[in-house]
Amino acid sequence: MTMPPPELTEPGPAAPPPGPAPLRLPVAVALAVAAGAALLLALPPYDLWWLAPIGVALLAAAVHRRRLRAGFGLGLLAGVVLFYPLLEWTRIAAGWLPWALLSSAEAVVVGLAGLASAWLSPLIDRRRALWPLLTGVLWVADEALRDRAPFGGFPWGRLAFSQGDAPTLRLAAWGGAPLVTFAVAAAGGALVALAWRDGRRPALLPAAGFAATAAVLIGAPAAIPLSAPGGPAYTVAIVQGNVPRLGLDFNAQRRAVLDNHVTATRQLAADVTAGRQPKPDLVVWPENSSDIDPLRNQDAADEISAAAREIGVPILVGTVLRTDNPGDIKNAGLLWMPVTGPDLTQAYIKQHPVPFAEYMPLRPVARLVTDKVDLVRNMLAGDHAGVIDTGALTIGDVICFEVAYDGIVRDTVRKGAQVLTVQTNNATFDEGEARQQLAMVRLRAVEHGLDSLMVSTVGVSAFVDTSGGVHGATGFNTAGVVVHEMAAGGTRTLATRSGIWPEATAVGLAVIALVGAVPLRRRRVIDSIGGDEIVEER
Repeated sequence: MTMPPPELTEPGPAAPPPGPAPLRLPVAVALAVAAGAALLLALPPYDLWWLAPIGVALLAAAVHRRRLRAGFGLGLLAGVVLFYPLLEWTRIAAGWLPWALLSSAEAVVVGLAGLASAWLSPLIDRRRALWPLLTGVLWVADEALRDRAPFGGFPWGRLAFSQGDAPTLRLAAWGGAPLVTFAVAAAGGALVALAWRDGRRPALLPAAGFAATAAVLIGAPAAIPLSAPGGPAYTVAIVQGNVPRLGLDFNAQRRAVLDNHVTATRQLAADVTAGRQPKPDLVVWPENSSDIDPLRNQDAADEISAAAREIGVPILVGTVLRTDNPGDIKNAGLLWMPVTGPDLTQAYIKQHPVPFAEYMPLRPVARLVTDKVDLVRNMLAGDHAGVIDTGALTIGDVICFEVAYDGIVRDTVRKGAQVLTVQTNNATFDEGEARQQLAMVRLRAVEHGLDSLMVSTVGVSAFVDTSGGVHGATGFNTAGVVVHEMAAGGTRTLATRSGIWPEATAVGLAVIALVGAVPLRRRRVIDSIGGDEIVEER
């Protein structure tokens, strides 16, 4: 018998073990869909805030150990499930194409979060305790991108905006919306780390640690003390005049809208005279309460002046100002004095017009898709913060969607605002959008320690205190006047003072983690040569 050569019988080096397996693809797809649904239900108008960390955990589990393209696809799927229903109100005013484009763009950024999470899988497998931290910083970085791109960003659907009734809202006073988002996402990372199994018996000590981490991140902020504004109290009235009917064509009835606000203000003056209401120090009308430019139309000016004289205090009027170029307009908050009329030194021009709604980016290209782009006029952006001295108090005015942008609100507060006013017009949307916006006002009030208000043409209008509590909320598609005391703020919260640094720190940590995972991914590629189907991408 011939024996085989010795070198063929001697055992060689052991084959590399197969890499750790991700969840089965059908399970991962189901988890991604559930993640998007949970994140949707956490936000207004549903307000099931506790679903936010669960949604984050479900998506983290779905993309863990997956190929990069699969991680992106699962994140995109979760984003579609979240944003198409969340932003459905944009279809009412703009039609299906802008709704689809905006929702898809937002979903793509969530897809990038899924890709980044998949990329970090080797690092998480090596240091499971990092899962909460990495998940937190990735979500902050993801939202930072959505807040800025494309065309200036659209910060809707942030985790922080789901926490209006949660203990985590108080974290806004320390680090603004980015810190709230970090805490929610980190809690989700702790939950998935607690639940993840590799076919082994669970380690009780790590499991207990992850459970405690999630509980602390979600519940501990309830102990954060919030200081009330220390300044004097002022009585402020908000006027929700309503519009004749909802829909985009409300602008054709702009005189009726102006008349509604004038009439409501005159009735308030009569109630003050009769002792049924306290006399306000300021009256605030919503965005588009005078779509007729009162600086160019004497009839509109006379109507507003008559209302201001009767109430005897300044009115902050939301108006559209025309320019010498018929195609250009400005969205303004204009202070109207009871005796002297409009004070042009105390006016705010909206700094962040909404792309595709208030101005049209790439108009020649968009015109190739539809000629309806020419229905969108060109709204010029303002160049300074909305700090307006009313004589009694100094208000910080932001208009409509601007309340979603951290920097615009923070700049207004830093430049001297004593209370925040948000003028908005929800007549082309629905109640869900109005409540989503009110959630942002609640966060801003806590973030900057200022009493705040939101006033809408059709609702929801309300006052918000520095703990996020809502007072005097109106119904939707109704007329109403609400009078409430607001305390002037003086001190600045840590969030106001720290500015962009909490967000920048989280983004920096996310970049460091992504770069730090490169050697581990290369090592996994080398170890998996000749292995099985879960070889990672180079």
